[in-house]
Amino acid sequence: MGTPDFAVPALLRLYASPHHIQAVVTVPDKQQGRGRREMPSAVKTAAQECNLPLLQPEKLTDPDFIDSLKTYAPDLIVVVAFRILPEAVFTLPKFGSFNLHASLLPKYRGAAPIHWALLNGDSETGLTTFFLKRKVDTGNIIKQASTPILPEDNLHTLYAKLCNLGAELVLETTNLISRGAAVAGEQDNSLASPAPKISSETRHLNFHEGAEQCHNRVRAFAPTPGAYTHRNGVMLKILSSRKVAGLGTPGSIIDISEDSFTVACQEDALEVLTVQPESKKAMEVAPYLRGYPIGIGETLG
Repeated sequence: MGTPDFAVPALLRLYASPHHIQAVVTVPDKQQGRGRREMPSAVKTAAQECNLPLLQPEKLTDPDFIDSLKTYAPDLIVVVAFRILPEAVFTLPKFGSFNLHASLLPKYRGAAPIHWALLNGDSETGLTTFFLKRKVDTGNIIKQASTPILPEDNLHTLYAKLCNLGAELVLETTNLISRGAAVAGEQDNSLASPAPKISSETRHLNFHEGAEQCHNRVRAFAPTPGAYTHRNGVMLKILSSRKVAGLGTPGSIIDISEDSFTVACQEDALEVLTVQPESKKAMEVAPYLRGYPIGIGETLG
């Protein structure tokens, strides 16, 4: 069970293994674009390429959907980046259901663990497989894998690393369960931290924070959806940056070079390298400055 491209490597890894995938469950096709065309999820596309049976329920509590699952009599349900399963579904398989979560639980329980690891400037993150129970992200841990977060990592690069690492962890977990060798341990709830869904406000750059925090906010949303500020009342996304020494009123431009401009923060400054003006494509700062000249002392916010 899965939806986005994050789940595809795990699906393909299982498909190439000796395990038998009876069916794939994903979301219904969604209308997208100007033509409102019906577009399948990444998981549906991958499942079709593997000629696997598909289920696309509107509601996971639909009795017809649950009856369809029962006809497969699955030994195991594997969940990667899907919806919250009702108890009638996750308790159905002989060996239960497990989920792949993109953090080292109990750290970062919630919808956006990768974003929050970057936002908080963590130097390490990882993945966890755990058996599902009623309360989200609280089930007993089966297996974990960690990976460093490099200074140059952003949402795109860390997502890709975890995506591939997760595929291996899903297979290893499935192997353990199939051999009866899975030993699941309870989470320490006292160590839990939240990773709530990202809002527009979370992406807004506040230059009254330190440059380190502003830089981490840029990393956490690059290249999409993008951390943003405003220039003359118009949104300007900042897609790559670096922390530099500097002093000035927070939000003010304190330096301009051929290929960057620098914004003062509460502590140090943020050198901006790549931007995306509203309704435009992403671009390096050099062409941006030619089209949108900027001056020392101008304020972003």
